[in-house]
Amino acid sequence: MKKNYVLDTNVLLHDPYALYKFQDNNVLIPLVVVEEIDKFKRDQSEVGRNARAVSRFLDREREKGALNKGVLLESGGTLKVVIKSDPIEIGNVPNQTADNYILGCALHFSNVKKTNCILVSKDTNLRIKADALGIPAQDFRNDKVEFDELYTGRGEIQVTSSQIDELHERGFIDIPLENRFANQFMILQSSDNSTHTSVARVNASGDALQPIATLHDVWGIKPLNLEQRLALELLLDPVIKLVTLIGKAGTGKTLLAIAAGLHQVIDEGDYHRLLVSRPVLPLGRDIGYLPGDMDEKLKPWMQPIFDNLEYILSCNANEGSKGQPSFQYLFDKGWMSVEPLTYMRGRSIPNQYLIIDEAQNLTPHEIKSVITRAGHGTKIVLTGDPHQIDNPFLDASTNGITYLVNRFRGQRIYGHMTLVKGERSELAELASNLL
Repeated sequence: MKKNYVLDTNVLLHDPYALYKFQDNNVLIPLVVVEEIDKFKRDQSEVGRNARAVSRFLDREREKGALNKGVLLESGGTLKVVIKSDPIEIGNVPNQTADNYILGCALHFSNVKKTNCILVSKDTNLRIKADALGIPAQDFRNDKVEFDELYTGRGEIQVTSSQIDELHERGFIDIPLENRFANQFMILQSSDNSTHTSVARVNASGDALQPIATLHDVWGIKPLNLEQRLALELLLDPVIKLVTLIGKAGTGKTLLAIAAGLHQVIDEGDYHRLLVSRPVLPLGRDIGYLPGDMDEKLKPWMQPIFDNLEYILSCNANEGSKGQPSFQYLFDKGWMSVEPLTYMRGRSIPNQYLIIDEAQNLTPHEIKSVITRAGHGTKIVLTGDPHQIDNPFLDASTNGITYLVNRFRGQRIYGHMTLVKGERSELAELASNLL
């Protein structure tokens, strides 16, 4: 039996293509949703662009026939804009909010029309209200990934001691690698000697293991655990054009990415510039408009990047030197720049090492918009902690970086590492684990 899905406004603002992702079922758009979409269409943000896309899609489908009667979609389902003017009443007082109009529409099709109707919303409270009214409700699941089952970038495999020796003598070993992905790291455990272990990486073809490269330090930054060591392997590999680093606060994601970027831009000359960007989302209450030009406005948002730069330069300073060089020198020489993610759309970025920090606050559609900016020779590194999300409509299973890891795993130019152990300080590690 076909189902009727009533879509909330936030679903369409999150993903304009949600209209086409319900297979052969019926998609119902309450008229109040169209009115809410109209309020966002002039925004210059990603929400505004999505609102304009929804309007274009609805207008394109309108050419097929009357939307109030329903038009046939390519998936076999139908799209219908529902004119339902009566909101539900809570208690004795009618509450004429957009949410209640949407609930009234879902209630009408569930109780009056006697159809299998489901409300789809990314608003937790609206789903709770729907449940209280006996209306089936669910989150938009098309881009949802089970975070507990997310690809970590590493695994374990049992081999013989002779195979471990062969790996280092020949530079590779051919062994069955079922359910393994290109550029995945494998911890080799000897089946005949428990103390004989090694680490290897699945090659780009996914059919053999190769040893990891020898590494000392990068701009004074030394890996403090295995995950950091493996992350640097991906960051420094010129063949890999996309790297994602996921981990809790203090695991060194941004620090490693910046150090590797500086090494490849300044020391190796592999890229023209290190470009760092991050979404502008405040932690807690926003303090309002900031004075000054764009660089001055950006400084509070980019301060975490500057903090990492100061630490890297302090580690790289010569012994006996007075003070340490200022990171402003890197910007003056044109080796590095920071930009807000807001202005990435429409650009083409060739031959640059691009770091997107705090990528957990991006939607899957925003992640796509960023990665498609990469021109010839560009490498993109995304870092984030899916457990620290400031976007009200995203969580650990629906944010952009989690979605990216799930879709890109196994690609020959992609690598991923989940960092577990915090190295910022003993206090930071305790806070991350206990609070």
